[in-house]
Amino acid sequence: MATLTHDAAPPVSRRGATALIAAGYAAIAVGADAAAITTDSAGLVIDSVTMPNGAAGLPAYVVRPAAAGRHPAVIVVNEVFGLHEYIKDTCRRLAKAGYVAIAPEFFYRNDPDRKLAQTMDFPFIMKIVGEATNAQVMGDVTTTLGWLQKQGFVAPDRLAITGFCWGGGVTWMAAAQFPQLKAGVAWYGRLAPPKTAAPGAEQRRYPIEVAPDLKAPVLGLYGALDKGIPVDDVAAMQAVLKDAGARNPAAKRSMIRLYMAADHGFHADYRPSYNEADARDGWARMLAHFKANGV
Repeated sequence: MATLTHDAAPPVSRRGATALIAAGYAAIAVGADAAAITTDSAGLVIDSVTMPNGAAGLPAYVVRPAAAGRHPAVIVVNEVFGLHEYIKDTCRRLAKAGYVAIAPEFFYRNDPDRKLAQTMDFPFIMKIVGEATNAQVMGDVTTTLGWLQKQGFVAPDRLAITGFCWGGGVTWMAAAQFPQLKAGVAWYGRLAPPKTAAPGAEQRRYPIEVAPDLKAPVLGLYGALDKGIPVDDVAAMQAVLKDAGARNPAAKRSMIRLYMAADHGFHADYRPSYNEADARDGWARMLAHFKANGV
């Protein structure tokens, strides 16, 4: 498996803010001077699938190398903006690195018209996100793992997960539940429960509470300037992992990288918070973490 940074061998181009919104990037988050990376499809097979999952099924975006054979696979979990172009491009980058990348549409039940990427209404976005409960999302991960293990182009024993923002939290939760996963990489996902729960909020556990139960080692990539995920939460998670590591091999092999000059969303090249140097470093560390754990 070649170790590539996301601006390495695959040819890329860059587009400005107006073009990015038109192309399907999250309108509410696009920076005025954005110049996002766009990865071409040469050597890739790209498909939209609907996995069996209840009456409607679970839609997903799938990208894989065109080369024959069974490839390791990565579940890519979106931000709060759903399956927009940035997540699709991330899948193409992973496929260029030799992986089958699949991004399920976790919010499709309550956003069937795919408005999340188009709207400027943040309360609407958070309403849709809040309706995707942890129990439902873990069920969708179950569906996705089962689908991957049945595909002739997937190495069924080489599965991983990565996620961004909301998806970073999902990554920790999935790594604590599914022994089918060999590794996870969480990009700035929530670690601790909110200090004040919203009325009617789901009663659930959070990553810091499930860390002792990890089934797969997780690499957490966090920014010290992130106002939504305090450095104190990161330090607390590191302490939990260290303590759990005495009893749990997956927790022992888990780690957190804290980027001192990075804010939330530092990998998202269409957002003002993008930090190119730390995004490149995090991407390289992600691929190395996958490889070190057999994915």
